[in-house]
Amino acid sequence: MLIGLSLIRQGFGGSAGPPQPASAVGDPSGPSGAGAWPKGPPPAPLPRSAPERITIPSIGVDAPVGKVGLGADNWIDAPPLTDNNLAAWYDGSATPGEPGTSVVVGHVDNKAGPAVFYGLGALEKGRRMEIRRADGSTAVFSVYAVEVVSKSDFPADRVYADSSEPELRVLTCGGGFSRKAGYDSNVVVYARLTSVS
Repeated sequence: MLIGLSLIRQGFGGSAGPPQPASAVGDPSGPSGAGAWPKGPPPAPLPRSAPERITIPSIGVDAPVGKVGLGADNWIDAPPLTDNNLAAWYDGSATPGEPGTSVVVGHVDNKAGPAVFYGLGALEKGRRMEIRRADGSTAVFSVYAVEVVSKSDFPADRVYADSSEPELRVLTCGGGFSRKAGYDSNVVVYARLTSVS
């Protein structure tokens, strides 16, 4: 079982810090989340195909997606800290649009300033996230919950819970920040597949 997410353990923390949800948005409980699907049946799951690009229009994200695995400490690795506009798919998870839970991670900031997922905590329920895949399809997900979870008590069983439907988790650092310890929490966005283009 995954222990958690490394993502800039030391962090850099800007003066005001990245936006954080005031409290949990939506309800992330349960193996495939809470809340109703949009009108009509969910789209059919997609076959396995690696993600290439993530777009989140409401917070200005348009970034390539690389691939990461687990580090020696059993935490999900992060993309290179030197590239502030790069996300990464955890290759031990489902590909976006496949049945199961897909995991995409990215930095909140680096020495140069805000990074790819700096605005993740500002996402609201119902916002779209689009992931272009290697097979040419685009999996479109709708956010149903956003929360901040402590790194010291990371709820891996819930965050990474498997699902019979295509689910997506997008994670970055968040919460409190100190120069010595970095960020003490992770922002976690929960979304489900709602269309394919």
